[in-house]
Amino acid sequence: MNIRVGHGIDIHQLKSGIPLILAGLKIKSKLGIIGHSDGDVVIHSIVDAILGALAQGDIGTFFPSNNHKFKDCKSYIFLDKALKIMEEKKYQILNMDINIILESPHLNDHIFNMRKNLSKLMKINIKNISIKATTADKLGFIGSQKGIMSTSTILLIKNK
Repeated sequence: MNIRVGHGIDIHQLKSGIPLILAGLKIKSKLGIIGHSDGDVVIHSIVDAILGALAQGDIGTFFPSNNHKFKDCKSYIFLDKALKIMEEKKYQILNMDINIILESPHLNDHIFNMRKNLSKLMKINIKNISIKATTADKLGFIGSQKGIMSTSTILLIKNK
């Protein structure tokens, strides 16, 4: 059996007046994510986890932030590419564990919908997607609401 583990991380600044997009969903918030694309740290960390598990580099390898073609694009475009690479290499996702670190807003009421949306986008069972959210207890740039971070760990298994 061929199993691979990948870990991804993404960090972005927060700013008022722009949307907060997480796992492909717009979350009501006074602060949104500054990014070259829509800044979806959840999807970005998943993409890095998939690519890392396959030893294919990271999101910047395929979608560099200096390429204006990807300015303001939806992050599911990056996810689609990572999933295609995974399928070409004949792997599938066994499970994923995602952490979101954000001081405000609290995300507990959004976690199920984020899992549901990722399940749809990735065509995997929602039972194989874990999302947890925490704060930084007012410490550092996340605690002072200047940033957001997401980490993803993924387990891939070779198709038979």
